[in-house]
Amino acid sequence: MNTLPDPTETQPQAQVPRPTPDPKRFEASRRVLLTDAFMNGFIKVGGIFVVVAVIGIFVFIVSQVLPMFQSARVEVEGGGVVSEVLPEGDYVAIAVDEWGERPLALHRNGRFFYSDLTDAGVVREAEFTFLENDDDISAVAAVPGSGVFAVGTVGGGIHLLDYAYEPVFHEGERSIEGNLTEAYRGEAGGPVRVLGFGQSESARLVAVLADTDDGPHLRVTLVERKRSLVGAGKWTESAVIDLTDSLRDGVAVRSLHVSNRTDAVLVVFENGEVDYHFRSGSETSFSLRQTFRPFSDLDDPSIAASGFLFGDVSMVFVSSSGANRVFSLYRTEEEPVRLFHRTKNFEALPEAAGFLAKSLRNKAFLTGSGDHVSLRHATTEKVRWEGDLPFQVRHALVGSKYDSLLFFSDERRFHRLPLRDPHPEVSFRALFGKVWYEGSPEPKYEWQSTGGSDDFEPKLSLVPLIFGTFKGTFYALLFALPIALFGAIYTSEFLHPRNKVYVKPVMEIMASLPSVVLGFLAALWLAPILENRFPSLLCIVFLLPAGSFLIGWLWSRQPQAIRKHVPPGREFLYFTPLLLLLLVVGWHLGPLLEQVLFRVKDSASGEWVGDFTRWWPAVTGTAYEQRNSLVVGFVMGFAVIPIIFTISEDALSNVP
Repeated sequence: MNTLPDPTETQPQAQVPRPTPDPKRFEASRRVLLTDAFMNGFIKVGGIFVVVAVIGIFVFIVSQVLPMFQSARVEVEGGGVVSEVLPEGDYVAIAVDEWGERPLALHRNGRFFYSDLTDAGVVREAEFTFLENDDDISAVAAVPGSGVFAVGTVGGGIHLLDYAYEPVFHEGERSIEGNLTEAYRGEAGGPVRVLGFGQSESARLVAVLADTDDGPHLRVTLVERKRSLVGAGKWTESAVIDLTDSLRDGVAVRSLHVSNRTDAVLVVFENGEVDYHFRSGSETSFSLRQTFRPFSDLDDPSIAASGFLFGDVSMVFVSSSGANRVFSLYRTEEEPVRLFHRTKNFEALPEAAGFLAKSLRNKAFLTGSGDHVSLRHATTEKVRWEGDLPFQVRHALVGSKYDSLLFFSDERRFHRLPLRDPHPEVSFRALFGKVWYEGSPEPKYEWQSTGGSDDFEPKLSLVPLIFGTFKGTFYALLFALPIALFGAIYTSEFLHPRNKVYVKPVMEIMASLPSVVLGFLAALWLAPILENRFPSLLCIVFLLPAGSFLIGWLWSRQPQAIRKHVPPGREFLYFTPLLLLLLVVGWHLGPLLEQVLFRVKDSASGEWVGDFTRWWPAVTGTAYEQRNSLVVGFVMGFAVIPIIFTISEDALSNVP
C-alpha cells in the first residue's frame, strides 16, 4: 500500500543550474556613449554661450550708458567747412537754414549774401533790397529760429524782413533756396540805437530805442495779423507803447530783449541794471514788474552779453569780467507773480563775451570772445565743450538740429564745425543730485521726461524713481505679507485636503498676472474710486484683520457641541460672509471718519469741513495725488501674494 509523504519531512530541492554571467551586460552601447558625450559637450558649450551672452549684454549696456556722460565733441581741425570770402564791409547779423547748408549774412548797407557750403562755399548776393537813399543799418535783432531780421536804420526806419528756406530738387539734384521779403515797415522818429524783437504765431513785438529831437525814446510796437479761411493776412501795426519814462538819465541802454510770447521786454542798461516790463493777455500797456542787477556783488557789475534761452523763461548774462549766470522766472510764496531770480552760476570766461547764441533744441548756449568759444548747458550747469578756434569770431549760431556750430569770422568767412553732443542734459548731478529747474523756487529732485520749453525742461532725476520704487515695494509687502503668510499657514495646517487641491493651483496661476495689467487697473479704475474714499480704505484695512482675529478667537472659544457642526478645514465657508459684511461696514464708515478726524478750514466759507484731499496738503505740506504710492502698493500686492504664498506653503508643508 502506497503511503503519502510526510509533509513535515524536508524534501530534497532540485538543483537549478545558475546562468553564466555575461561580462558585457554592464557595458554601455556605443550609441549611449556617443549620446552622453554629445550632451556633455552640448551642455558645456551652452553654458559658455550663456555666460558670453550675459557678458555681452552687460558690455552693450555699458557701451550705451557711458557715452551719455561724455562731453561734447567739436571738430575744430581745419576750421570745419569754410566758405569763400564775402565782399568787404561790416556784417551785422547772420542766419542759417535748418540743415546748415546755406548761411546768410546781412551787410550794414542792407545787402544780403548767401554762401553754399555744399558747393565749396560759393558766395552770391541776394537780389533783394529794402534800404533807400543810402541809408545804413544802425541796429539789428536776428533771433535764431524766428525767420526774421528786425532792422533799425540811421534814418529812423524800422523793417521786419522775413527769410525762408526750402529744398528744391532739379534733375535729381537737391539744393536749398532762400527767399527774402519785407513784412513790415515803420518809423522810429530818429536814428535807431538799440533794437529788440520777439514774435508769437500771430503777433510781433519790436522794442526800439531811438534818438529823437526830444532825446532818447523807448517805444514798443505791436504788429499783428489775422488769419482767415484763405490764409494769413498782412502784418499791420496795432499799437505803440511808450516806455521812455523808464529810462535813466545819463545811463545808456546796452540791449533790448523781447520774449517770443510777446509779453515781456527786458531793458539792459550799461550800469548793469535790468528792467523787466510785462504785459498780460491782449493788453497794449506794459508795467515795470522788476528791476534787478545780475552782478551786483561784483566790482564791475556791467553786462557784456545777454539773451534768452530756449523757451524764453531764463536769461543768460555775462559780465564785463567774464562771470556767467542764469536768471529764471519763478514765483515764491512772498511774490504773487513770476520774477527773475538767479538759478545757475557757471565757470567764468577768460574775458567779456563778444557773442551769445542759444540752441533751438535744448537749454544749451554758445558764448565766448575772440577765438575762445564755450558751449554750455543751463539745466546741468555744465560746460559741454570749450576751446580755441583758428580764427576770430564775429558772429555765432548753434545749428537748429544741434549738430553743428556756425561762425562768421573776422576774415569774412563762414565756418561750420560738426558738433556731436547727443545727451547734453545728462550728468551725474542731473541723475542723482538736486537741480534747479526753470519755474521752480528751489533745487529739487524731479523726474519729467524730455522737452525744451518752460513746462517740459528735461528732468531726469532718478532719485524719485528709486524712492518711489522702494516706497511702492514697502506698501506692497505691507499689504501682501500678512495675507500671504497667514493664507499659507491656514492652507498647509488647517484647510481640508479636498479644498487645498483647488486653492494652491489657483494661487500659482495668479502669479502669472501681468504687472502692466495690474498697473492699468490701478491707474484707470481703482485710483479714481479711492480718490475721495481714502478714509474708507483706512477703515477696511483696520477692520478686516481685526475682525478676522476676533472671529477666529470667538470660534475657538465655542464648545465642541457647536463646532462639530462645521466640518474641519471648511470654516472659511461660514466666515466669509462675516468678512464681506465687515468690508461693507468699513466702506460706509469712511465718510463718518473723514468728518471726525480729517477736518480742514474752508477758505471760502470759513467753516470746518471734513475733506481728506484738502486735509493732507494742509497738514503735511505735500500735494495729494490721485495715483499715489498706496494705490500702487495695494494693487501690486496682488502680484506679490502668489509668490510669497507658494514659497511659504511649500516650506510649511514639507517641514514636519
